[in-house]
Amino acid sequence: MVSTSDAPSPAAIPILDRLVAFDTVSARSNLALIEWIADYLAAYGIDTARSGDLAGGKANLFATIGPRDRGGVILSGHTDVVPVAGQKWDSDPFVLTERDDRLYARGSADMKGFIALVLALVPEMAARPLAVPIHLAFTHDEETGCFGAPHLIAGLPDGAARPRLAIIGEPTSMQVANAQKGCAFFRTVVTGRDGHSSAPQRGVNAIAAATRIIAEIGRLGAVAERRGGGDRFDPPHTTLNVGVIEGGAAVNIIARDCRFEWDLRAVPGDDPLAMKAEIDAFIAAELLPPMRAVFPGADIATETIVSVPPLVPDPGSRAEALARRLTGANTATTVSFASEAGLYQQAGIPAVICGPGSIDVAHQPNEFITREELAAGAEFLDRLLDWARVGDA
Repeated sequence: MVSTSDAPSPAAIPILDRLVAFDTVSARSNLALIEWIADYLAAYGIDTARSGDLAGGKANLFATIGPRDRGGVILSGHTDVVPVAGQKWDSDPFVLTERDDRLYARGSADMKGFIALVLALVPEMAARPLAVPIHLAFTHDEETGCFGAPHLIAGLPDGAARPRLAIIGEPTSMQVANAQKGCAFFRTVVTGRDGHSSAPQRGVNAIAAATRIIAEIGRLGAVAERRGGGDRFDPPHTTLNVGVIEGGAAVNIIARDCRFEWDLRAVPGDDPLAMKAEIDAFIAAELLPPMRAVFPGADIATETIVSVPPLVPDPGSRAEALARRLTGANTATTVSFASEAGLYQQAGIPAVICGPGSIDVAHQPNEFITREELAAGAEFLDRLLDWARVGDA
């Protein structure tokens, strides 16, 4: 259990304790957590709206605090977390546990800590009039491909009431990030013809074809590395990676089927669809003709599973100007992980990424956020609230 004495953000820690207790691994429903947040906001007279895959047990939650006739700032966080299966934890990942000022739990840093800080400030947000509205946007299925946010963004108001900017509270150690790589996941399925391995010329080996595609993916990755173009990122270039492969039935059978999954994380300026088109062209010119000469039914199909746009630097944006003002930062940084920021920017809403905690502990066993990190996040949100009450920028 966690003590709240001498806590840098005493109101937030009990909320964080409650949030992490909801097992919102992406494969499961997040509705119980969403309902808890809705009830919490209702106690302060704040209405909420839901969107997303409601029939599938998933929901986004959106709420506005303050005037509804003008744009405001979105505070955005995802409610899902990555799995803990196969990881060695020193405590229950769904029980907030403190050791040496570190608060351990799945999602403590990524990113229920930020959500807890936002909710802890709601009583103060609701207590006094705001000149600029604050919008709360809590989404589902960010970890599996940012599938929830598009539903929420589609329901945002237009005209004067459309939000002016978005702050995505992913863990950046409170640094302001104005750029992220785009992210695309693909699944390639190769269909050949099986047969006895003693006569390989009579069949079409799907695994052999897959290895040639994978080699081409590696070649494109090397080209992207030489091209560079992302000096502010780590690594400073677009990357391609094959993460899953399976196929074949037995060592003495020509493999009829093979499938593999790969990702492409593009720096702003590189076009992931153009790079995929190069793979498709290689398949059409080099692989399918000889495969179909042996077996007309041979095929190779690549499906796009996830496509998350990059966050493109826009130093003059309202979002960056406000975030840098609130943090006192003179410059902005970048992140190589994907987030929902690019989706907001794509919808015409300037966005930055800035939140408490470190991405280095996210998705790891014994994920944690410190009291000091929570205090830094709370200070940032306090300054945001002061700004929203005056609305002088």
